[in-house]
Amino acid sequence: MNDIVHDDDSHARLDRLAEISQRLLARARALGASQAEVSCSEEHGLNVSVRMGEVETVESTRDRGVAVTVYFGQRKGSASTADLHEASLEATVEQACAIARHTEDDPAAGLADAALMAREFPDLETWHPWRLDADEAIDLALACEAAGREADARVENSDGASFGSGGSLSVYANSHGFLGRERETQHSLGVALIAGRGDGMQRDGWYSIGLAREDLEAPAAIGRRAAERAVARLQPRSAPTGEFPVLFSAEIARSLVGHLLNAVSGGALYRRASFLLDSVGTRLFPDWFDIDERPLLRRGLRSTAFDADGVATRDSALVAGGVLQRYVLGAYSARKLGLQTTGNAGGVHNLQVGANAGTQDELLRGMGRGLLVTELMGQGVNGVTGDYSRGAAGFWVEDGALAYPVDELTIAGNLRDMFARIEAVGSEVDPRSHIRTGPILVGRMTVAGGE
Repeated sequence: MNDIVHDDDSHARLDRLAEISQRLLARARALGASQAEVSCSEEHGLNVSVRMGEVETVESTRDRGVAVTVYFGQRKGSASTADLHEASLEATVEQACAIARHTEDDPAAGLADAALMAREFPDLETWHPWRLDADEAIDLALACEAAGREADARVENSDGASFGSGGSLSVYANSHGFLGRERETQHSLGVALIAGRGDGMQRDGWYSIGLAREDLEAPAAIGRRAAERAVARLQPRSAPTGEFPVLFSAEIARSLVGHLLNAVSGGALYRRASFLLDSVGTRLFPDWFDIDERPLLRRGLRSTAFDADGVATRDSALVAGGVLQRYVLGAYSARKLGLQTTGNAGGVHNLQVGANAGTQDELLRGMGRGLLVTELMGQGVNGVTGDYSRGAAGFWVEDGALAYPVDELTIAGNLRDMFARIEAVGSEVDPRSHIRTGPILVGRMTVAGGE
């Protein structure tokens, strides 16, 4: 396989997108818009899937799009197209302007303040193209699945393995004179395996994801990990019912951070649909607990020098010493709340949850008796009240060690209480997300099993 792409034309393609954006901004001004912004993108990808040693799908994708937003005072109109011919681009701008002329004034509408635009664009090392053909991609998926199926005789079936590789180019420009260009690649490989027979079958899997080829785990290692996880779930039992410590494995723990983000994001706040209204400056977590945002992290999964409004990003604390430091806002939601944007239009960029403990095994030894959660099901989280109730599966813990697998249980609490009851964050971080955290131990939750 060829690791190095010698004929990389991404800069030339970005130049073309930048030129299109400038033409569209000029046309919007000519049609009377007081402000305008344009987003242009190109994406390409190769995705393959295999099952039981046979190829199931091979898909090559190539997409592009242009979105135009114009403002006539505080009236906003948007239109988009995938056709980059001149007549279609012209019609897209005209359509956006026509929509704006017929909408109501929105006091929060408009570009972010010009003074907040990004001016420095460091290389964040997000572009690592991997030139490989469909046969090579299929070989990787087959090797991953074969390693899993061969790892343990109890793995008798497979839900398949998949490999994906792709890249995206994007340009954002607005009438402040801002123009930002980004390139990003992403590659992934994973497999889901089935252990056991009949009613005793259990399914689990593993995957790896990264911006560069060398960030991926080896196909054989992914397959073996998936097999270990599937076999470990065989012959599950019911969990006791009561209040117990609950340890969320690293890949599951990031969902707790996700619930926090939903509650402190601008849209939920200005709609007053959050249990954390008016919570900046209040203690939500123990006094050792920190979450930092690091948008300029090199080779981070969500690294960027500017947000979707063109606002410069910067390292900052979301939670420090257990206290919520700020909300997560873009320009629009900030204006709706009478606040300043936090550079988070489009979401957060590389969150790091600080650890205060060691490995998952050390956390298990410390918790003594309780539940390790490795899977969550259902959507039982109320963002308005913080009430939390979800189906779960994992392992029952006795005397600080895994005793037996458990499934068909429910864990419940209230997110505000759960945040306050966090006793430890482990050091073994799952790197497969822009939310980087180790396992999280909640000191007490309601566990409803069958016993």
